[in-house]
Amino acid sequence: MAILLVTVIAVCTALADYKWFYKEKNAKALAQTIIRHILLVNLLSHSVTRFVFHYDHFVTTDAYTVKQYLLLAGIAVVIGIAVAAIFKFFRAHNVYSKENEKRPKAAKALKIISFIIAFFGCIVVFGVHFVSFEWSSVSTEQFIVNMFSPTKGTELGIYIDFVEVPLFRSCLVLSLFGYFVFPFYDFALNIKGEEKVILADKIRRLLAFVLAVLFLAYGCYSFNKSFSFKSLYLIYGQKSDFIEQNYADPKTTKIEFPAKKRNLIFFYLESMENSYLDESLGGYMKENLMPELTALSHEGVMFSNTASEFGGPIEAVGTSWSLASMVNQNLGIPMKPPTSMSAYATDNHFIAGATGLGDILKEQGYNQEIMIGSDAGFGGLDYLYHTHGDYKVFDYNYAINNGYIPEDYKVWWGFEDEKLYTYAKEEITALYEQGKPFNFTLENANTHMPDGYLPPDAPKPYDSPYANAINYSQKEVVEFIKWIQAQPFYKNTTIVLIGDHRSMDKKFFKEFDKNYIRTQYHLILNPDPSLANTAAERFVNRRYCNVDMFPTTLAAMGCKIEGDRLAVGTNLFSDKKTLIEEYGLEYVDDEFLKGSTFYQEVLCEEKK
Repeated sequence: MAILLVTVIAVCTALADYKWFYKEKNAKALAQTIIRHILLVNLLSHSVTRFVFHYDHFVTTDAYTVKQYLLLAGIAVVIGIAVAAIFKFFRAHNVYSKENEKRPKAAKALKIISFIIAFFGCIVVFGVHFVSFEWSSVSTEQFIVNMFSPTKGTELGIYIDFVEVPLFRSCLVLSLFGYFVFPFYDFALNIKGEEKVILADKIRRLLAFVLAVLFLAYGCYSFNKSFSFKSLYLIYGQKSDFIEQNYADPKTTKIEFPAKKRNLIFFYLESMENSYLDESLGGYMKENLMPELTALSHEGVMFSNTASEFGGPIEAVGTSWSLASMVNQNLGIPMKPPTSMSAYATDNHFIAGATGLGDILKEQGYNQEIMIGSDAGFGGLDYLYHTHGDYKVFDYNYAINNGYIPEDYKVWWGFEDEKLYTYAKEEITALYEQGKPFNFTLENANTHMPDGYLPPDAPKPYDSPYANAINYSQKEVVEFIKWIQAQPFYKNTTIVLIGDHRSMDKKFFKEFDKNYIRTQYHLILNPDPSLANTAAERFVNRRYCNVDMFPTTLAAMGCKIEGDRLAVGTNLFSDKKTLIEEYGLEYVDDEFLKGSTFYQEVLCEEKK
């Protein structure tokens, strides 16, 4: 609505400009005037409202008040008049005084090259700035993987933010740059009846080229600072057999299940990390944001990266976003950039050559289901669970198609966590009543960036919206776990709770000490009784990452694993070192980044 309003005003100012300020009237002049006004008045008006008056959006304007619309209209009128006056001034005072008649091909080529360089510079500069501002860390491999992954189910606000920030700023800069570089005129003024060249076209061409190159150079600098050219070089310029050499094939590794198979409930806690604890517990907060979850933690076991009780997995390459975390903890491997869309974006062919937790449990007769409140098509999550274990996928679309929510219902990424837990209780009960062992996986979403989601009636004890979302979410998690513990199947059920990755909310961590090591929250409740005598030193000072949760989860269910290794993960209950403990995090990260023929051609079954 805002764009339409400004466009109507821009057309009106363009027609007035053409009628009153143009001596020679023809179709070309009219078209140029209308296009110029629509472009400049929209870009400049929305720049003022967004960056001066701090309007939230201009693509979606449902929350605009009448006063805001009136202010926007007034700004558009003023800018439209200003555009007309400026170009009238240029014409009336002969600013474009001397046309270069020959227009050599080299000059044309330089202008086009300059614009192309400026275009890529804008995309890189504003794109990197947008990602860096919105998310605290997006790794190079995550960025590349997302380019190859399905985007359906993406929260609409992310698309809106992309249009309104990097794309909008790029259009604004490129429009102004285009007006500067493309006219084949010398900029001149009539001074006391004599024409004085202020800026010759030749000089302007060279200046535009230099500015474009500098802008692209700054973009490259920003990209390297945020993502790293070293990572790109390792991904595409180096090869490694590290994964192959350290891969314990789950297809051939002997895994012995207990006589009475245990149920598994695997709970991914969106962006939940140990920094939310207070400083006395190893967190970074003055006040513990997770008091209920802290109390629950004393009922289970945790593998800490420190000498204290609270700690968790270290972020390694290919583990730092939701889908990657699920790949890590199901298949025991990092998520690496693919060489074709078929690796991650095809149903029943998601890293199809690997064997994971779901494959093993399916073979053992488990009923399996995953539940999320968003569209499971985002990133190809549904492909992962269909391919590895033939899970029932209960997501936002399933809820609509089966009458749980209306067709037009949309809160946050789909449906909120309050509904997630209600539906999960029904689904878990139904699985139990089937009389077979079950594996139920779920992921909540209310702590997703930016700022999380807080129900309207939820308490707000903190100034930070994200802190309130974290605090309320962990209460809901504990209430759900307490319900599970009260059910008849709990005695034979192991629960794994883990933050899927560190939070990406930029603002919340702005003041954090860069030397503070942030780790995912992690807890195992009711592991198999055979693990009761596990040596205490195995739970502290551990250096591990998400891939180690694959064999550790099976061990927590009472499984005996030959060699205590599956894929590239290590059973943390055992005395065997993880890859990070054996080689060091920096070395493992570099090797995980490097290209792997084994990973692409055997695990992903990609053929060149």
